[in-house]
Amino acid sequence: MNDIQIRPATPADSESIWTIFQELIASGDTYYFAADTSREDCHDFWFGPGVQTWAATRSSGIDGEERLLGMYRILPNQRDRGGHVATASLMVSPAAQGVGIGKLLGRHCLEQASASGFLSMQFNYVVSTNVSAVLLWKRLGFAVIGTLPKAYRHQQLGFVDVYVMYKFLSDPNGWPEQ
Repeated sequence: MNDIQIRPATPADSESIWTIFQELIASGDTYYFAADTSREDCHDFWFGPGVQTWAATRSSGIDGEERLLGMYRILPNQRDRGGHVATASLMVSPAAQGVGIGKLLGRHCLEQASASGFLSMQFNYVVSTNVSAVLLWKRLGFAVIGTLPKAYRHQQLGFVDVYVMYKFLSDPNGWPEQ
């Protein structure tokens, strides 16, 4: 894992992000996007106003070419009086899953959100049957604070529950009242 770099994503990463995005939404079991989501919608999701996007990369030993393994994005969950709560989305290439890339990105995401001044982070829509995501976020200190019954139309299982998950990034008592 020492050879993996996490850096701010750039528009030059768009093609790799699009490829990973398409692979993951095609299964219909983890993200709310339709399989025919456009490239433009994907780009706006990852690079829209107020979005910080980060990429995990590894350089190939053969040709030194950088390969994108996964990415995450952070932004305020709500505006104005809710802007102190972050939300995030994380995707790992199917070819890079199961080796700790998600955990590495998850930790970096929490550090970056804290460094950006967010008090807490909330995931609004974690599909309950996405066991690897639920376990990752629980291991990183998130709690399920709500269940949305049958809120996701899973491609194979039909309607399944969705979790709202939450974690404080710093002591809320240390925050000044606004």
